[in-house]
Amino acid sequence: MSEESDKILGIDRLPIFPLPLVLLPHEILPLHIFEPKYRDLLSDVSVSKNLFGVSLFEPESEFDDRPKVGSCGCVAELREKETLDDGRSNILTVGIIRYRVTEFVETDADYLTAKLDFFEDQAEDPSQTEKLADEVFELFKRVAKAAHKMSGRRGDFPEIPKAPAEQLSFLVSASFNLPTADKYELLEMVSTIKRLERVRSILLDSVKRVEESAMIDQISRTNGHANKKIDLGS
Repeated sequence: MSEESDKILGIDRLPIFPLPLVLLPHEILPLHIFEPKYRDLLSDVSVSKNLFGVSLFEPESEFDDRPKVGSCGCVAELREKETLDDGRSNILTVGIIRYRVTEFVETDADYLTAKLDFFEDQAEDPSQTEKLADEVFELFKRVAKAAHKMSGRRGDFPEIPKAPAEQLSFLVSASFNLPTADKYELLEMVSTIKRLERVRSILLDSVKRVEESAMIDQISRTNGHANKKIDLGS
């Protein structure tokens, strides 16, 4: 049993916060809480396990008032809370574990509550998983180093610790501003290998472009002086 599944042990339902976004496991999500029903949700989870569900909700009609049964979401753990004088709150959450909504439960609260079926990735060939994870990690470091150069930050590039394969697949996915549908597809996947393959494809498409941009930016900072010209094509 994983550390993430330990946190939801004995839980079969949670308050649901429907939002027009996808939260991935291990992803950090700051939220500003202002609606009365979500202030109530925050108060209720604060006295329990600090857990609630974040589900993608993009209503297709004016009659839609909740995510679909069978849809996926991610449990968010409340890590930090700042309560403002007028009752609003700024909170910091992190994604813990994924779920499918099995049914909504009627309660006295104004916010949604749902029964959930929690899930993680299936077991796969570790040699194949680790090989892909190594490739993804090296590509991600190249993109991160190029971004560090373009930011103009001084000093050496900080060391990036390598996470386990499943966690790495989510962390790298969360670092990109992906379309909601693509991010939701990554959330639904139960194969670390398939998710890593998708992330590798994204990185391969972007790494050379980001490195070229970093090089151009570095040349511009030195008034265009360089030992070698860059062929940008026609």
